[in-house]
This record gives sequence, C-alpha cells and structure tokens, in this order.
Amino acid sequence: MSGPDTTRILQNPKFRELVSERTRFGWVLSGVMLGIYLGFVLLVAFAKGFLAMKIGAGVTSLGILLGVAVILSAFVLTGIYVQRANGRFDDLTRDLNRDLAR
Repeated sequence: MSGPDTTRILQNPKFRELVSERTRFGWVLSGVMLGIYLGFVLLVAFAKGFLAMKIGAGVTSLGILLGVAVILSAFVLTGIYVQRANGRFDDLTRDLNRDLAR
C-alpha cells in the first residue's frame, strides 16, 4: 500500500471511529474478564473454606462450580465480541470501504 493511500485511510473519520469503538470495546471486555478471574483468584487465596463448601449431595464443591463459571464466562465474552464484530464492526468496515472506493 502506498503512502498516499495509507494517509487517506488513517485520516478517514469512519476508520477512526472503527478503531476507537473496537479498541474501547476490547478493553471493556478484557476488564470484565480480568475482574472475573481476579475475583476467583482472590477467593482461592482468602476464602478457601467458602470454596470448599459442598454443593448438593456433597460430590461437588462451590470452588469447582465457580471455576467452571470462570471458564464459561470467557466463552460468553468471546461470543459477545463476535456478535459485535459481525454486526457493528462489519457495518463500519463496509461504510469505510464504500467511502474509500469513491
């Protein structure tokens, strides 16, 4: 890609909007995942008795269930990102491509 083309893309307001929205959304989801993971680690460090509580017939502990919830939350957050990427981000990319084709 040549210099003028690169400059034209970087100065396009729709490109800036796309980059800004995508970056902000990525940081928000990263922060949520970090909070979930940090909360779990803090529980492991400071509330071992709480995590050792047996659930139901005593086969599974609360810690196991919360660990599975941490893993599932990563899948859910990934799904949320994919949903946004296939919707809003694709729309912004399509608009940007139309703008640049002129």
